[in-house]
Amino acid sequence: MARGDDIFAKAERLMGMDDAVWRRHANPWSGLTRFTILPLFAVAVWSRQWLGWGALVPVVLVIAWTWFNPRAFPPPSDYGHWVSRAVLGERIYLERANRALDPAHLRAARTLTGLSATGLAPFVYGLWVYDLATTVLGIVLMAGAKAWFCDRMVWLHVDETKIPLGAAMPQPTWEQKK
Repeated sequence: MARGDDIFAKAERLMGMDDAVWRRHANPWSGLTRFTILPLFAVAVWSRQWLGWGALVPVVLVIAWTWFNPRAFPPPSDYGHWVSRAVLGERIYLERANRALDPAHLRAARTLTGLSATGLAPFVYGLWVYDLATTVLGIVLMAGAKAWFCDRMVWLHVDETKIPLGAAMPQPTWEQKK
């Protein structure tokens, strides 16, 4: 599979995402528990105030959880759950260099990724100065835009596969239906 050399493809390579990992990541528990990463990372970084250099331990644990999470749960028995469809839609989005996707989906994905990126500055600043409100603002911007991105990936999956929302999906599909 030829993929673009953008931030999405780089993240996929860094995470070591192959077909088996994507199937496991489509488990709703995997998708939902990914939203724990930013708050856990914030607490881990803030722990430097209490643990000094020992704070590297929780930071490394959160990084390990980030990598392990898509592998932590078994593949779902039904891929029809909203979260599963979001993951499968993201998989389709990663194939955008090899398939003609609706430009509206592409624009939405870029816009929401940009919106998510705006949360990085307040998140990092809040962590640096121990400002809870600024840190939470960063988390809300990043996680909120990511949740919205996931919703758009569900739309993309429905549009590309022609499998309606609520339909049972015993197998994952990111192939295009005619």
